[in-house]
Amino acid sequence: MKATQKLHDMGQSLWLDNITRGLLTSGTLRRYIQEFSITGLTSNPTIFDHAIKNSHDYDDAIHQQLRKGKPVEDLFFELAIEDLRQAADLFLPIHKLTNGVDGWVSLEVSPLLADDTSKTLAAAVALHERAARPNLFIKIPGTKEGLPAIEEAIFQGVPVNVTLLFSASQYVAATEAYLRGIERRIVAGLNADVGSVASLFVSRWDVAVAEKVPQALLNQLGIAVGQQTLESYRSLLALPRWQRALNAGARPQRLLFASTGTKDPKASDTLYVEALAAPFTVNTMPEKTLNAFAEHGTVGASLPLPGKDVFARFAAAGIDTDALAAQLQVEGAASFVKSWTDLISCIESKNRKLKAA
Repeated sequence: MKATQKLHDMGQSLWLDNITRGLLTSGTLRRYIQEFSITGLTSNPTIFDHAIKNSHDYDDAIHQQLRKGKPVEDLFFELAIEDLRQAADLFLPIHKLTNGVDGWVSLEVSPLLADDTSKTLAAAVALHERAARPNLFIKIPGTKEGLPAIEEAIFQGVPVNVTLLFSASQYVAATEAYLRGIERRIVAGLNADVGSVASLFVSRWDVAVAEKVPQALLNQLGIAVGQQTLESYRSLLALPRWQRALNAGARPQRLLFASTGTKDPKASDTLYVEALAAPFTVNTMPEKTLNAFAEHGTVGASLPLPGKDVFARFAAAGIDTDALAAQLQVEGAASFVKSWTDLISCIESKNRKLKAA
């Protein structure tokens, strides 16, 4: 039995952090579903930038639509939604079989809207309606400006993947926003079942401190933050407030471990997948990590709680984890903007080359 199947059987959902038109047309995504127990998929502007830049799969659509005067941003969402609809349809049997727990795909709002709550909300609602798939999440950042948009999107019935979370406290703020939206639906007499996941970014912690801590502490902080956040996740679901919402038909917002590809070439390429194996959570992993885990990964016991001294040791090394979490979120938002700018430039550049040809 492959390690991916063992992890799935343990109760964790494995999602692919990638999408390209080639993955769809070649049958590779279907094979991953069948052979590697993949039950969902996430996307972001960087993924689409690489997909468009490194293939000719989108050339005809780009050239034809831009010749008609379609704005570049609108064209991108048309391309992305076409891909994600196909992926959503592949996962729809899983979505139905699990009564909506699993089988999701994700599309991100423009990161240029991150500082504008009302525009983020409007974009989330419009994209979800445009995609017209029941198993499609709209990704909204869990920043200060994003939290009200998350609450309102949930209240309006838009499933949300909360992204750009880096700590347990940021996770708690995001799940509070989700729960407020659900509670408002209950008061309004609306169906409380609106899907959501909260995405905790893991590996960026270890990249950020790699040159600041002793060798003995390398590649430990991301896992410790993941374990700490899991503890918060389990504690929140046990609260009477959450249980009242669940009793009214709400669905728990699942914790998702993101950015689980190993960045340190000296560390195991399955480090974060193995360390963050936990039932009723999601791990969305890059294609390279998925293949590595399927080939030689191992699945042990369920994830233990963090050691009480982990954060103390990082504090002794001069790492202020609260400040670093805030910094990582700011840097992550800036990185998303850069990826978006690169993506738009990539589409424009490809169109110029097609015209010249």
